[in-house]
Amino acid sequence: MNQALKTLIPVGAVAFFCFILWVIYLANTGQNSVFFQFVASIPYGDKLGHFCLFGLLTLATNLAFKFKSLTIFSIKLYSMKLFLGTILVSIFVIIEEFSQYFIANRSFDLMDLSADFVGIVFFTFVTSYLNKITLRSKSSLHDNIK
Repeated sequence: MNQALKTLIPVGAVAFFCFILWVIYLANTGQNSVFFQFVASIPYGDKLGHFCLFGLLTLATNLAFKFKSLTIFSIKLYSMKLFLGTILVSIFVIIEEFSQYFIANRSFDLMDLSADFVGIVFFTFVTSYLNKITLRSKSSLHDNIK
């Protein structure tokens, strides 16, 4: 991966996170946006928006952290690892969705939280697939050098 791409991916992830924070700010303060109008014009647009925003944030964060994973638990024959980006986005989503209970302009919606997590899980699988491709290409490059 060239240096420009190594820089662009984390910057893009941070920029996308800032965009999501801006959208959350608009919603929390009751402001209107062309994004809200567009989403409202699509059947199930709100849920699709949750799926895409937090799913793509998961993918971008996992790429920015270069597929770093943490072992959640381990037993003799099995250890469960999760990508760091997936963990961080999941924590953010839980805090953000539950905070809506305390904001006058917002209301907690379990279906929004579900759409968030379906997006997170889907894009975690995409991350895993991309990680396997990356590892394979590194392995074949290493084999060709020998």
